[in-house]
Amino acid sequence: MIPTELKSAIEEALLNTSDLKRYEDAIHQTIHLLDVGKIRVAEKKGDEWITHSWIKNAILLYFKIAPMAAFEVGPYSYHDKIPLKTNYKDLNVRVVPPAVARIGTFMEPGVVLMPSYVNIGAYIGAGTMVDTWATVGSCGQIGKNVHLSGGVGIGGVLEPASATPVIVEDNAFIGSRAIIVEGVRIGQDAVIAANVTLTSSTPIIDVRTPEHKVLKGHVPAGSVVVPGTREKEVAGGKIHLACAYIIGNRKESTDKKTSLNEVLREFSLSV
Repeated sequence: MIPTELKSAIEEALLNTSDLKRYEDAIHQTIHLLDVGKIRVAEKKGDEWITHSWIKNAILLYFKIAPMAAFEVGPYSYHDKIPLKTNYKDLNVRVVPPAVARIGTFMEPGVVLMPSYVNIGAYIGAGTMVDTWATVGSCGQIGKNVHLSGGVGIGGVLEPASATPVIVEDNAFIGSRAIIVEGVRIGQDAVIAANVTLTSSTPIIDVRTPEHKVLKGHVPAGSVVVPGTREKEVAGGKIHLACAYIIGNRKESTDKKTSLNEVLREFSLSV
């Protein structure tokens, strides 16, 4: 089936979940198209990201119909519903043991997976490095030439199906142990320092101008972001709640690596 036919079949299956056997082919074909990069959960059109909820629903239906199975990969044994991805050589993707990705993920040529984990529905652009113990959760959309440093957590967003997944746009740098969840979008060329935590409700305070602006859910392109706290009055005194600060801009450069190194030195950022 073509994607428009699959979309109709998946939407019909949602209305007939007591009889999913009739829709198994459509569900499996959707997962296959995800796995080979013919479709993706979210895509950028102009300046906006469009989330295809029918594809996310197909993933949820796949969990319903997939049986538990035992399987082995070299010395490792697993017992799960979702098989592991295996076509890395065809994709020209480097995978360092014991990195793991489930089927229904896609990586463009030149991606490097250090010992890490990539969950179903995720898409990773060309030249991106997923460093050691980093995780790309369900449906995470990672752009080209991104560096997800060691221990980075990109949260999965499967439900509700209409919810936008976490998006990291091209050439962004995400520092060690940073956590980005709940559909937060990191703009192109942005630099996120180590240990920054961004949820949909985390205040992202832009201090580049005298009048500070508070953003939520989106880091603008080229921003340099560090972890911080801000004071809040509560009964009995004051507390400090986590936030993030935009403290500068990544300079435009044809050499993105040089530009990144300059940012890290100028703002004394840990990585």
